[in-house]
Amino acid sequence: QVQLVESGGGLVQAGGSLRLSCAASGRTITNYGMGWFRQAPGKERELVAIITWNYQTYYADSVKGRFTISRDNGKNPLYLQMNSLKPEDTAVYYCASDRLPFRPIIPEMSRFDSWGQGTQVTVSS
Repeated sequence: QVQLVESGGGLVQAGGSLRLSCAASGRTITNYGMGWFRQAPGKERELVAIITWNYQTYYADSVKGRFTISRDNGKNPLYLQMNSLKPEDTAVYYCASDRLPFRPIIPEMSRFDSWGQGTQVTVSS
């Protein structure tokens, strides 16, 4: 199983930018889809973005055009560039790996496991 560690969170003003990273250890994630998710206080965890093993991407409507998911399959294999941040983007952000390799994009959170511990993103108004 893969172990994931997120970093890059912090406090930013509305309209600002942050770049989250997700480092992996254990099994290789090269052939696995990866995703970013977030959970705001009092709300359920939600899917933010997915990137497949062959670099296809999916974004939640709420972040489309503002966030960009990318991967380089190196030491820090997954990134989330967040621009034009809004207060409603405030949440703990998690990365996760698809359970199985070589799968196409299907935006279902249940397909993902090996969750990291999360990194806090706070956007002030």
